[in-house]
Amino acid sequence: MTERAEEAEEEKVGSILLVGAGRMGGALLEGWLRAGMDPAAIAVVDPAPRALPAGVRHHPDLAAWAQAARESPDVLVLAIKPQQAAPLITELAELVRGQPVRLGGCVVASIAAGVPLAALAGIGLPVVRAMPNLPAGVGAGITALFAEEEVAPASRRRVEAAFALVGAVVWLARESDIDLATAVSGSGPAYVYAFAEALEKAAVRLGFTPRLAAALARQTVIGAARLMAESGADPARLREEVTSPGGTTAAALAVLQGAGGLDDLCTRAVAAAARRAEELFGKDDRS
Repeated sequence: MTERAEEAEEEKVGSILLVGAGRMGGALLEGWLRAGMDPAAIAVVDPAPRALPAGVRHHPDLAAWAQAARESPDVLVLAIKPQQAAPLITELAELVRGQPVRLGGCVVASIAAGVPLAALAGIGLPVVRAMPNLPAGVGAGITALFAEEEVAPASRRRVEAAFALVGAVVWLARESDIDLATAVSGSGPAYVYAFAEALEKAAVRLGFTPRLAAALARQTVIGAARLMAESGADPARLREEVTSPGGTTAAALAVLQGAGGLDDLCTRAVAAAARRAEELFGKDDRS
């Protein structure tokens, strides 16, 4: 976590307008409420959201929100798919020009993968690009942020404070790093789940019942992650502590870390995800 991230924990976020309440937007909403935000301080714009917690205001579109809004939110979070960005940018720009009292005082945080600041600049408000991940829903996420130099420090702090409520925050040096952060931490939880799934399947193939395999594999992943978090130890050191020379763990790691093993697989997987992030804007994608 950066020094500025630690300072952000003292910042207060008064109100948030969340545009898009799908998987990631919904996770952010859950995280903010778990962190103690007043539901009445959050408004959601989504034509067909999942069931929303009591007290959270819902509007089917931006026009309906603008009609009901009395003041500008502190932060507007664009939690939308990349192919939805172009029409929303146009709609937001028209709203900023036509009803500045509704949005004039806010900063935009866009989590739309692959949508560059050059495209988001058309909104007419300060914009920060953000890449959170799903553990934000339980207050254990991490968000990578990037903003151009002209974005005021106060606007940066406001966005940082919003995401610090749901986990750790880091700032990136270049906008292009957002695509790599998407591939590492944005998509990263899926890699962990895939490993847990593979470990379960291996246990079943080798003789355990599915129920027993699931219990052993899942709690192993949960416990290992918790130990890494609470100990603060480097993953390599923790791996070494489990591994006795010539023992069972060493035999398994010889396979996992051999030619074409985890190191190579992870590098190729992250590279593929980063390339895809670069391609997303304006394309129909289910990710």
